[in-house]
Amino acid sequence: MQSEFSLWTRNPEIALITACRESGTALVAFSPLGRGFLAGAVTDTTQLQEHDVRRGMPRFNAENLPHNLRQLEKLKAIADELGVTTGQLALAWLRAQGEDVIPIPGSRFIEHMHENLAAGTLDLDPATVARLNTMMTPDQIAGGRYSAEQQADIDTEEFALQD
Repeated sequence: MQSEFSLWTRNPEIALITACRESGTALVAFSPLGRGFLAGAVTDTTQLQEHDVRRGMPRFNAENLPHNLRQLEKLKAIADELGVTTGQLALAWLRAQGEDVIPIPGSRFIEHMHENLAAGTLDLDPATVARLNTMMTPDQIAGGRYSAEQQADIDTEEFALQD
């Protein structure tokens, strides 16, 4: 089963992970770096190119991004303690959710690919996982995953796939 899953998108925790485990199905986590946000790639809405899909996502708009960047600073503090990047820490947190949770980070640059691969060697202790579990929860992140228009497109596409 493939679903968006990351520190700042926890929807699979509601019931999907349990259902996957009951059926012996792996969960493939797409956007494990929160569309680059958890890797620190977006710090200002003006840096996004004209056709960048994130321009229409509420979490990245000028109203919500400053709040979310303050949440990212908390993640950065833990990453600094461990001597890793925020992206590596976010990927290691996903791996700590179970062997049946498989993050699939995208990358346009070889340097990012190497950074992502290095996250595979990072094993988090239970105390660190517990700290991360309390961070970036849905009530701590400003803005929805998608705009109303984007969500309508997704819902229409999902409905069409069911026919």
